[in-house]
Amino acid sequence: MSSMTGWKFASLLLFAGYQLYSPALLPAADTPGADLALSFRPMQKDVVYEEIDKADYASCKVEIDRQDKVSGWVVFGPDGQVLRRFWDTNGDNVVDQWRYYDRGYEVYRDMDTNFNNKVDQSRWLNIAGTRWGIDTNEDGRLDQWKVISAEEASREAILAMAKGDAQRLSLVLVNGDDIKKLGLAADLAEKMNKDLANPAETMRTRVSSSKVVNAATQWIRFDSSMLMPYVVPVDEGKANQDLIVYENVMAIVETAGETGFVQIGEMMQIGNVWKLTQIPAPIEGETLEMTDGGTLMQPSMAAATPGMAAQSEISPEMRKLLTDLQELDSNAPTPQSTAADLARYNSRRVEILRGLLAISSTEEEREQWLTQLIDGLAAAVQTGKYSEGVRQLAAVEADLVKQRPNSPLVSYTAYRRLLAEYTMKLQAAPADNAEREALQTWWLTQLKTFVDTYPKSDDAADALLQLAITEEFSGNMDEAKKWYTSLSTNHAKTDAGERAIGALRRIGLEGKPLQLKGSGIDGKPVDLASYRGKAVLVIFWATWCQPCTEDLPQLKALYDQYRAKGFEIVGINLDTQREAVVPYINQHGNRWAHIAEPQGLEGRLAIDFGIISVPTMFLLNQQGVVVSNSTSVEDLKEELPTLLP
Repeated sequence: MSSMTGWKFASLLLFAGYQLYSPALLPAADTPGADLALSFRPMQKDVVYEEIDKADYASCKVEIDRQDKVSGWVVFGPDGQVLRRFWDTNGDNVVDQWRYYDRGYEVYRDMDTNFNNKVDQSRWLNIAGTRWGIDTNEDGRLDQWKVISAEEASREAILAMAKGDAQRLSLVLVNGDDIKKLGLAADLAEKMNKDLANPAETMRTRVSSSKVVNAATQWIRFDSSMLMPYVVPVDEGKANQDLIVYENVMAIVETAGETGFVQIGEMMQIGNVWKLTQIPAPIEGETLEMTDGGTLMQPSMAAATPGMAAQSEISPEMRKLLTDLQELDSNAPTPQSTAADLARYNSRRVEILRGLLAISSTEEEREQWLTQLIDGLAAAVQTGKYSEGVRQLAAVEADLVKQRPNSPLVSYTAYRRLLAEYTMKLQAAPADNAEREALQTWWLTQLKTFVDTYPKSDDAADALLQLAITEEFSGNMDEAKKWYTSLSTNHAKTDAGERAIGALRRIGLEGKPLQLKGSGIDGKPVDLASYRGKAVLVIFWATWCQPCTEDLPQLKALYDQYRAKGFEIVGINLDTQREAVVPYINQHGNRWAHIAEPQGLEGRLAIDFGIISVPTMFLLNQQGVVVSNSTSVEDLKEELPTLLP
């Protein structure tokens, strides 16, 4: 091969793998031209990356690229931005990774992991998401997901339906192997298999007459009645392991400029892959498909009433009501149902649940039925298609205030009614800034009223945190501290309370010494104490944070200017996807020390300082004392000459 340039050979092999000379031995004349380098395309079509007009190819350049034992070429655009990287990772002189960039971020990577000159894995990275697909038979079509988030799985389902691609849809549907792996109970496995039977035909039927989903449909957003996934514990007997579940998921889509909704239903996590437990259903017109929590969240008769382990212990009256409830939920309104059908469904459900309330023998049982009613109504309102739910929640709230004024469900209902009302107002509000500002003022007033009325409720913690963060972002630090203090005092043991304690610590840092240490990205310890005698900038950052990237050129310039005078930087990296960090640092050159916080904003370091956004920067003097707890790049330009004359 010494007589043939590696890139001439590459033009013959294209994506089947191509020859790569060792950069140490490759003459500069053998470096490929930009036109050839930019002719390569991702194996998967669903990739957004930066492309250059052919007229600008002459302004691009290709250079030899070497990092440790990895070698290849990097392609730079007219403005010096990285466009592509082609790497040989195993030193066999054949490219096995094809990397594509957008705005300086690597967004997609094709990989030949078994080094047989065929792509077998594809990954979406950084601002492009978390997907990691496997092409088992190396035919250019993904056969399974190794990693995919709930949001991206809902997107895959929508695009599969839009394209009529049953195979693509099947990759994000629970299958028989998944059911066995989770050890689902026999009755749940049977129901789930029934719901997912013949997905191709079900998909075709639902799309064929749909005005919401067609070939032009685009996925816009993931939405769920639950703000976060939750756990169905193993001791409930539904599986041989804990189940991580999203309930009542909705996908917001756009078709020909019109916004629509598709009921995704219940989703669960299997390893690092989120999957659907039912076939998505477009919501046509003003109708709404209500779900009862799906296969996993549907209470069984034996487990429906706490403390009753077997149906034989349930009274005949309760057994009948439970049967009525299950029959009603099994025939819940469909996308084709009318608003009147939905109203009848909810009215009947309220009637049954009130019957169960009347004959329940314990407060725990009564709270269960009320909670189910409240959550169902709140979930319906969140779709934006059932404004009647706000009135019904208000009625439940009024009834609770009258009949059970000391029940924690009073505040529970009030908060969900408030959230539902805010959702409806927000969806109806015009884009006019004044209207939006007025709505935001109303919302903050409602939050304040709620925490004043129910200061000890569980939901008060969330309301207080929203108030504090909003005031801090607005620069009203006295108000922010007031709400943080209330939260940390009255709800110290909640997640929000811990973050509030950290926020108060952060706000009060100025004039105090800062102790901070952790494990570096390379595994070595990093301790601020070792920097004593130097001025130090501590920066909380992440690769997905665009302002962090935008600040880097100026930060690096200040670092180069003042390092000899005793200026250092220590990063606290909040990426949860660790593999993105080192390539980012290599690309952007922020090669100062970094402490790794693998849990991101939910990690201990972020919580200990109440980090609510990135970048967040602290500036320390040579004695290790904080001189600024919210430094900006512009602040640094003024402060460093004073600290380091």
